[in-house]
Amino acid sequence: MSDQTVSTRQRLINAAIELFAIQGVTETTTRQIAELAKVNEVTLFRHFGNKHGLLLAVISESPVFQELGEYLKLQANQTTSVHQALKDYCKDRLQALEKVPDLVRSLVGEAGNYPIENRQAIGRSLSQANHYVAEYLATVMEREQLHTNMSPQKLASMLNIMLLGYAIIEFTSEFHELWLDRDEFLDNLVELFLNKATNPTYSSPIKPESFSTEKLVDLPANLVHAILQRAKKSGLRDYALVYVLFGSGLSPAEIARLERSHQVSDPNQHLLQITQGSIRQVPLNQWIMGKRYGSYTRNPLTQWLKSRKDERAALFLNNNGMPISDAEIIDYWQQLTEGFLTPEGQQPVIEQAQQTWCVEMLMKGMDLEDMSILTGWSIAKLQSYARRAREKSALEQAIRLDQKS
Repeated sequence: MSDQTVSTRQRLINAAIELFAIQGVTETTTRQIAELAKVNEVTLFRHFGNKHGLLLAVISESPVFQELGEYLKLQANQTTSVHQALKDYCKDRLQALEKVPDLVRSLVGEAGNYPIENRQAIGRSLSQANHYVAEYLATVMEREQLHTNMSPQKLASMLNIMLLGYAIIEFTSEFHELWLDRDEFLDNLVELFLNKATNPTYSSPIKPESFSTEKLVDLPANLVHAILQRAKKSGLRDYALVYVLFGSGLSPAEIARLERSHQVSDPNQHLLQITQGSIRQVPLNQWIMGKRYGSYTRNPLTQWLKSRKDERAALFLNNNGMPISDAEIIDYWQQLTEGFLTPEGQQPVIEQAQQTWCVEMLMKGMDLEDMSILTGWSIAKLQSYARRAREKSALEQAIRLDQKS
């Protein structure tokens, strides 16, 4: 992409932000945006398709979400207390929102008028933010040896909703007298968060996975195969990505760090090498939920790698040909599973691919010690997976007995 193209694109985004903030998204026209950016209207359409395509770019490239993951990873490694870590995060997020207060007001006030893809984009951005914040919370709370009765995901959602609510109140009203100032609000928020969501008296060492108390919900075989088929139609990269999710039980962060040299494929096995965090090798299964997806040497991943003409080391690339990030993996998953519903009536979340793989491996006969080696998880965490595997095995046995009758 040339410097001129980047400059033109950014001018259009900057012009859109300025006009959206002044007169709202609905009242702003593409002609006005193009004139302010000093380009013709055709250029805007070539870059973004239409006004709402430009709005998608404005949302996804907002300073509220941009580089949030790397920022939080850096912050999580600081030695400040959990109280100060939470307050710093809340303060920084409000400052990011404060850079575009008029845009926040416009997005909230006019959201009902947007096409569904724009509302979905806002939702995906919030989901990505929650994912990063959950990892951040698990890290700082482990360091402080705090116990929580809620999962990091739920805690992150609560925290971000409170911050957004405060920002909307601050940006849309005057003299509300709810708090003396922002600093008082942040102190109250963090105190409430720590006192109600955690138990500081719990002092035994804990691992990040012990925070994960959300219900284990693996996916049924027909849904897994439907997701894989949609990914296949989407393209080689997406097919390979979903295949690795269901075939290896890796997390988005682990997949994002994989390089071409980290996979070994021969007629007898296909292995992936995890080089960070819990260092280990994991098998990439050719059989997923009773259906075979190629062989060890010819499968969705090997076909994706064979199709590539680039020299990049990363195993997966994003739509721009750059190494993929875990946030982008989550975003692609959300797009590929849109419209699918679990038996509980919810859109599948990416963690369920890992859960499904783990339950399936246990049903095939893996013991907990071996699963602990493959996953890097504690045996205590795997107990709920073992129980779920036994539940499914019991159901299958009952059905077989009924069929014999």
